[in-house]
Amino acid sequence: MLETRRGWWEGPDMTRIRHIAIVFAASTLALSGCGRISETFNTNDGPGESAAERIVREDLQSTSAENARQSTLADLFTNVDDPDVTIEVNKYLWNASFDVLNFLPIQSADPFSGVIVTGFGTPPGGGRAYRATVLIRDPALEARSLNIALATRAGPAPTATVRAVEDAILTRARQLRIADLNL
Repeated sequence: MLETRRGWWEGPDMTRIRHIAIVFAASTLALSGCGRISETFNTNDGPGESAAERIVREDLQSTSAENARQSTLADLFTNVDDPDVTIEVNKYLWNASFDVLNFLPIQSADPFSGVIVTGFGTPPGGGRAYRATVLIRDPALEARSLNIALATRAGPAPTATVRAVEDAILTRARQLRIADLNL
């Protein structure tokens, strides 16, 4: 009989511990990015440091003992969020983005961070496929609140096309607001 040697890390108890560690690490990473989407668009990172590494480093620094604050039940009913982290989304820009880009298949949409990611789709009467990423980062109904990245299968879309889509979304958002105010 050939007997194999098992290390301390290969027993049934260690398998369970490894699974728990993986779940804990994944949930920690997932929760550390909540509400921080606007910072991932910052391209002013230091040399050799990605936006994700910078966010993790800042999260670790901000969770030190002197900055820790106990939350209470009353915090559920008050707005105690840091205004630099909380992102508010304009509902008219959000709905207008879906109206204008209705020919694109939605891959993900997060109304809390204001991000809409679509797959490739061809506009009616067009021959070129586009995909879009929309970021709504302000509650104001203004052009500065809306960022759109359009891409074709060959690369970035022309600037004139991006501008036309932005104008169409802003126009539709204003129409939705006017219709809402007339009720």
